[in-house]
Amino acid sequence: MMPFVDRKEELESLRERLLSENFELVVIYGRRRVGKTRLVLEAVKGIPHVYYLAVEGDNLRHFRETAERIFPEVRYSREDWEGTLHALKGKVIVIDEFPNLIKEDPKVLSVFQRAIDIDLSNSGTKLILLGSSVGMMAEKVLSYKSPLYGRRTGSMKLKPMSFFALKEFFPEASWEELVEIYGLTDGIPFYITRVKLPFWEWLEKELKDPVSFFRDEVDFLLRYEFSEISTYKRILEAIALGRTTPKEIRDFTGMRHSDITPYLRNLISVDLLIREVPVTEKPTSKRGRYYLADNFLAFWFRFVYPNLSRIEEGTFEVAEIRETYPHYLGRVFEKVARQFLVGMNKAGKLPFRLTKIGRWWYKGEEIDLVALNERERKALFVEVKWKDLGKREARGILKDLERKAELVGLEDWERSYGLIAKGIDGKDGLREESFLVWDLKEFNGSS
Repeated sequence: MMPFVDRKEELESLRERLLSENFELVVIYGRRRVGKTRLVLEAVKGIPHVYYLAVEGDNLRHFRETAERIFPEVRYSREDWEGTLHALKGKVIVIDEFPNLIKEDPKVLSVFQRAIDIDLSNSGTKLILLGSSVGMMAEKVLSYKSPLYGRRTGSMKLKPMSFFALKEFFPEASWEELVEIYGLTDGIPFYITRVKLPFWEWLEKELKDPVSFFRDEVDFLLRYEFSEISTYKRILEAIALGRTTPKEIRDFTGMRHSDITPYLRNLISVDLLIREVPVTEKPTSKRGRYYLADNFLAFWFRFVYPNLSRIEEGTFEVAEIRETYPHYLGRVFEKVARQFLVGMNKAGKLPFRLTKIGRWWYKGEEIDLVALNERERKALFVEVKWKDLGKREARGILKDLERKAELVGLEDWERSYGLIAKGIDGKDGLREESFLVWDLKEFNGSS
């Protein structure tokens, strides 16, 4: 098993709950493969507990069989959920993929509510419920309409790990290779742990493997949330290919505005899609654009989906991905650069404490990252380039950034200008001109 990395805050928080004397109902949810199970199993190490992975049916019987192996007294309890939970009073109970219990019998939520109210809430029982169906967890478990509403003592939406956590998985890899890996895996442990070095050799072998997870992984992800997936795939493909505005998505899919809106909303609600607006605008701005929520989806729809037939036939070569990969990594490196700046901010290494960071665009003009402190009226404008830059080219980018910054409309703000690239020659000279410049060499020690 791969070593457990990152997630230090989440692990500490969970351990604190598990060691408390009070009743705890903790709900942990997040997209499939993000590492929920591993986090919880790490947290309960050394603590007697029942771990049960819910299946499609007959869960009560399977749960009791699992629980009896750890706590034999369960076999003498009443053979229903309330009797079983009563027998486990004061124990640590982990139920993974809780939505499968709900699918089997929606009344199970009310049964658990009754068991908590009557029996468990005055005990030291620890009940941890996990779910990969983000939509169902939000609607059935966390919403105010849920019978469990008001009973939970904590909830955690687990997100992908940061780019910088990849260094713990691949300590021998260069930062350049880590960016290439991140372009496929994002911070999702399941994908990260499948990659072997050298990356391109592994990818070539993986794409030729007849049982590779690449084949049907996205279908699995979508079927966790939706019964009909073809329209969702068409929308995600459009966005992966650079159609990011509602009009562009409609033109690609041939759908009407009124038809496409619910699909976009659903994809956002289950963390497969994000909607961004220029950082200086309100969330309700009509200038919103849509982007795939993680790099694995972007990679799959960009490189795997259009070539599935050739991959199946064995006629697709990984060299075709490698040829256009630097261009694809432009957007990926923006995501990395944003995390780098957030880390620099935490370390107090920026000209001011940022309170907001995001992209900015208007008509044909774009700035990759704009960091703001609205109270102090300070702004940092940053361009991000996945390439090696000479001093002259770097200065040209920074001078053009100064021009674009004038269009943002922050005239009376204190402004700084920065550049993050794969490599930059003449960094010291640019810094003497008051520019902030970073390349991969500065990534050592970042988090």
